[in-house]
Formats: sequence, structure tokens, C-alpha cells
Amino acid sequence: MPLKRMVMELGMGTDIRGEDYTKAATRAVHNALRQNSLVVAGAFGVSRDDMHVDIVIGVAKPDQVDKAAVAAMLPYGKGDVRVERGGMDTQKDDGTPGTIMANAALLVYLDLPEGAGQ
Repeated sequence: MPLKRMVMELGMGTDIRGEDYTKAATRAVHNALRQNSLVVAGAFGVSRDDMHVDIVIGVAKPDQVDKAAVAAMLPYGKGDVRVERGGMDTQKDDGTPGTIMANAALLVYLDLPEGAGQ
């Protein structure tokens, strides 16, 4: 059965002093997750562990994000992580590195049984 997109969750995370892109990314995923309570899987008679989640992260330096650490933020389901250039870095007044901001989009898919959702 083809996967059907059910939900999109959005979040933003920061690392104010540590210059850690993974920390900002995981905080963005945490923010997206904590603003929602997904009951959609049970409503269609499938397990929430069967959710497929595409995690898209936007940060200024994508190569500095640990994708496994980001995927580990999911409480259930299977996650695939893609990191793109985005987010924002700000500098301190003296020009040294400052705050890192990351954006996250979590796209939740379910493999629904025949006739579900119609």
C-alpha cells in the first residue's frame, strides 16, 4: 500500500552559546513534537510505531548535524532525516559566533489499510 501523508509538524530550536548545530536541530524536533498529540494512527487502526516520518532540518551548516541524533528524537515510528541549508546564525556584538537557529518539519505518513480514510 502506498504511504499517505497525514500530518506536518513544525518546530524551531536554538543553541544560544554552544555553536552546536545538532543541539539546535534536536531542539527543533523536540519543539515540533511537543506541540502535538498524534492520535491519527489509532484512528485508522494502525500502530503509531508504523508511522514513517520524514524529518527535514534547516540550518546554516547542514554538514555539522548528526542525523542519527536527530532521528533518535522520535518517540515512535521510523524516521528519515534530510538536512538542508536554512535556519539562521547570528553573531554577538563583537562579531564572534553567537546563536544558531534550526527549523524542523516533520512529515508523518501512514501505510493505511484498503478503504481507510475514504
